[in-house]
Amino acid sequence: MSLITIGQVGQHVGQEVKIGCWLFNKRSSGKIQFLQLRDGSGFIQGVVVKAEVSEETWNQAKELTQESSLYITGIVRADDRAPSGYELTVTGVETIQIAQDYPISLKEHGVEFLMDHRHLWLRSPRQRAVMAVRSEIIRAVYEFFQENGFYKVDPPILTPTSAEGTTNLFHTKYFDEDAYLSQSGQLYMEATAMAMGRVFSFGPTFRAEKSKTRRHLIEFWMIEPEMAFVDHEENLRIQEKFVSHIVQSVLKNCKLELKTLERDTGKLDQVVGEFPRITYDDAIKLLQEKGSEIKWGDDFGAPDETMIAEHYNKPVFITHYPTEIKAFYMKPDPNRSDVVLCADLIAPEGYGEIIGGSQRIDDPELLEQRFKDHQLSEETYKWYLDLRHYGTVPHSGFGLGLERTVAWICGLEHVRETIPFPRLLNRLYP
Repeated sequence: MSLITIGQVGQHVGQEVKIGCWLFNKRSSGKIQFLQLRDGSGFIQGVVVKAEVSEETWNQAKELTQESSLYITGIVRADDRAPSGYELTVTGVETIQIAQDYPISLKEHGVEFLMDHRHLWLRSPRQRAVMAVRSEIIRAVYEFFQENGFYKVDPPILTPTSAEGTTNLFHTKYFDEDAYLSQSGQLYMEATAMAMGRVFSFGPTFRAEKSKTRRHLIEFWMIEPEMAFVDHEENLRIQEKFVSHIVQSVLKNCKLELKTLERDTGKLDQVVGEFPRITYDDAIKLLQEKGSEIKWGDDFGAPDETMIAEHYNKPVFITHYPTEIKAFYMKPDPNRSDVVLCADLIAPEGYGEIIGGSQRIDDPELLEQRFKDHQLSEETYKWYLDLRHYGTVPHSGFGLGLERTVAWICGLEHVRETIPFPRLLNRLYP
């Protein structure tokens, strides 16, 4: 008999099937055993009735412990009471291994204990649901860009400098030269956009920030599109469509996972169409009216972003930040040089910035001046300046942080649950 997955049982109602799986939990009621089974594609209950199976099958089921591995055969039954809609009437059990003293029992455990056992914690229904949502987001990302004429491009992870001009870099030696783990592929994506029009990258990025907040990881994944002949306004429209597509895809394809996570999907249903906007100027006024001591020219912290987001039931764009607090490559507003054509997209419910983007400087003389203002080496960035000397055009881009997006859509308290093996300030294990 060929193996199927739990996720495929709906195609075999009334038929006998065989599944490779693990025992998540078990309870007994006299002459009936209820086996909670998982195989990665989902969970299903297997019912073993003593009067209907051999003594060997009954005893093998009885010996199973949490996380024991097995092959199970049974008849698929439709069951509206089951979360998956199906149940398995067991006809046979073939034990692969009896797990001994599984460390993560079904009782409550502390976060540090669970993080030390992250390689096993991933097996729990909640963590499996988060990883499934993450996978669906990734699928939707590729779908959106492929349907909208973007090419996938892979920028280098080892770089000679930073895209942002910051010091929060992981340093390494590249033979006899200094090199750094990438904080962003943006500059390289701008170069490929000049060759291919619309491109996106999807890869790991690294920030050597000594931060312990619930929003920060040392290693995280970024989706970074760059687009030739796209101005600030069109950039925002593309972001709206992109985020709406991701959220609606998860709502459509991860119903069981969102139910497992007890996510209020009513709030996600509203993430479609145009998103509200507020300028940096107006955001400062709003915060000051609420009693904040923030001043024009200050950057927003997490509490500020949360306070602004409380006014909206959708993600909100904060636009036109001061030139002085943004990256050197952002294009100033033609009507007001002290602010740039940029936007941060703030997720509702206190999840903060999930996208940062801008129109890029396309004037070679202005970019050279920016190098001087930010004390950047013109020799190091010569190749980047070449993009403005040889066929410069208006162009824009943005970066979406995958883990913050997963946290928001899943309704998680901390980004450590959004990636299989999180790298935190105090954690490099497992």
